[in-house]
Amino acid sequence: MSRDLSLAIQGPELIFLVRLLLAALAGAAIGWNRSRAGKPAGIGTHALVAIGAALFVATPLLTDSAHGPDAVARVIQGIAAGIGFLGAGEIFRDGGGVHGLTSAASLWGTAAVGVVAAGGSMMFLIVATAIVLLVLVLAPTCERRFLGRPH
Repeated sequence: MSRDLSLAIQGPELIFLVRLLLAALAGAAIGWNRSRAGKPAGIGTHALVAIGAALFVATPLLTDSAHGPDAVARVIQGIAAGIGFLGAGEIFRDGGGVHGLTSAASLWGTAAVGVVAAGGSMMFLIVATAIVLLVLVLAPTCERRFLGRPH
């Protein structure tokens, strides 16, 4: 009895590979913004966060888990809580100020973008990524102009 060990990609696997690629691109776009701002968590970190979140969500969906939506919900809860530990590494205190909050929040948003990518709503993925980028671009300008904060 021979087993077919081919690596032919078909059906759901192909769909999730496309979603994974889109998650990586969305994460990289967000990371590009952070890199341009001179932040340590840049393109690679954000792309990997989005890819990781998408993979965690895709796994129960691809394995026909007997737990169905409950398994996916638990995975999403784990991602939301777990990404906080990575984000905490971005936050530090310097004298009288705190730095890295925006980068930490961008990692959390990037994980959410990865979850959306795995879920398959491409319009939601595009809009969510655009909103994250819009906030990252406009927030520093608004803070400088209206709150007098230097950046």
